[in-house]
Amino acid sequence: MVIKYKKIKDFTEKELQNLFLSVNWDSGNYPDKLKKAIKNSHRVYSAWGCDNNGQEKLVGLINSLSDGVMTVYFHYLLVLPDYQNMGIGKELVSLMLLEYKDFARLAVIAYDREVDFYKKCGFELGGDKSPMFVTYLRT
Repeated sequence: MVIKYKKIKDFTEKELQNLFLSVNWDSGNYPDKLKKAIKNSHRVYSAWGCDNNGQEKLVGLINSLSDGVMTVYFHYLLVLPDYQNMGIGKELVSLMLLEYKDFARLAVIAYDREVDFYKKCGFELGGDKSPMFVTYLRT
């Protein structure tokens, strides 16, 4: 299966909604906000496969929020369930790590079930640091 990677920010609401809801992320219920959020991201890499009709479709995405100089936060990393465990997520992370290789702080907040994945990508647990939120999103 051929996967293409693109550095773009222009997605339809439906493309984003389908991807986010496929992994049960509540953000997918707000496609208009999600489209604006992705467009306002510092960087976005996406992965594209083909559907049954040979049409290109969004199968994965990673975005970053950054001050542009020292700190970057990787907020979203999603891969359609049918495309998981194929190295797509790892490739998306690798593209971002290369993009920000000279930054002093690269951060991600991982769900507990995803910690091992991020460790394999080079991230370390924060030790005495804890993520904190004010949010209306469930996931």
